Amino acid sequence: MEIKKNPKSNLENYSKLFIQLGLVLALFVTYVAMENKTYDRKIDGFGDANMQNVMEEDIPITERIEEVKPKSPPPPAPEKIEIVEDEKQVEETVIESTETDEKEAIVLDDIVEVDEAETIVEDVPFAVIEEVPVFPGCTGTRKQKSDCLNDKIRKQVIRKFNGDLAGELNLSPGKKKIWVGFRIDKTGTVTDIKVIRSPHPRLSKEAERVVKTLPKMIPGRQRGIAVGMKYTLPISFNVE
Repeated sequence: MEIKKNPKSNLENYSKLFIQLGLVLALFVTYVAMENKTYDRKIDGFGDANMQNVMEEDIPITERIEEVKPKSPPPPAPEKIEIVEDEKQVEETVIESTETDEKEAIVLDDIVEVDEAETIVEDVPFAVIEEVPVFPGCTGTRKQKSDCLNDKIRKQVIRKFNGDLAGELNLSPGKKKIWVGFRIDKTGTVTDIKVIRSPHPRLSKEAERVVKTLPKMIPGRQRGIAVGMKYTLPISFNVE
């Protein structure tokens, strides 16, 4: 047996009608909302608010009080001013002029000439001494005497120096040099011998021994007075 539906009970037949009614109702509500007018609300008062309960706070006004320093009282005025006449006489000092008259003669009896003693340095360097010491046998000008002095000292040192000593000390090969300083005093004697630099102590003693063999010379002179002179001697030799 097949069940049959009543055609009137089918709601799908009315769906288009329901959509149209809903659309019309929505348009109507929208129109009414747009046409409705609203007015501002007026408020006449704040109601029954009680302002008496608000407490007022008084803020005290402070004032800065500066300490007043007491002023020192002025000095008391003198009771009476007495004027006293100055009766004391002041002696005036007369200043004599030191200027001389053109006609007045100047007496020079009190002027005494004093001979000043010229100070001469005890030791004068070899480069600035006026007259160099003279080695025995040297003559000529200052330059000739100077060259002769250097040559004579060099030759005597080479002749007296023990050259075999350098080989005995096992020194490294090459050129060696000894620097010796001494002084030719104002009597012409060689003194104050001192080795400045040397490669070995035994060579220093040998250099001192050789310098002591130098003869006495004619002393150098500065401004006509015999003076001492300092001299530096280099001794060079080769070690093979």
